[in-house]
Amino acid sequence: MGTENCKDCETTAEAAERLERIYEYLDGALTRQDISEVQQHLSDCPECASDYDLECVIRSVVKRSCTEQAPEMLKVTIIERISQIKLGARH
Repeated sequence: MGTENCKDCETTAEAAERLERIYEYLDGALTRQDISEVQQHLSDCPECASDYDLECVIRSVVKRSCTEQAPEMLKVTIIERISQIKLGARH
């Protein structure tokens, strides 16, 4: 196993398709068969495994960064404003 792409990732289009499959894999949007195929590919392709690792890190950082809750008053203000807009649209 070198640092080159495997035969399934030789073209830019193939690599882009594989990256999309990695996103679907991380999102839990694949069938069991597809999951097995992606896992096998990740074990065979260092380039895609690296992309997978990077995406895991990015998602982890985003998840940690998005934990702050909006203030309750902001939520109330937004709901009131939406109600006003809806009422205005009815008249």
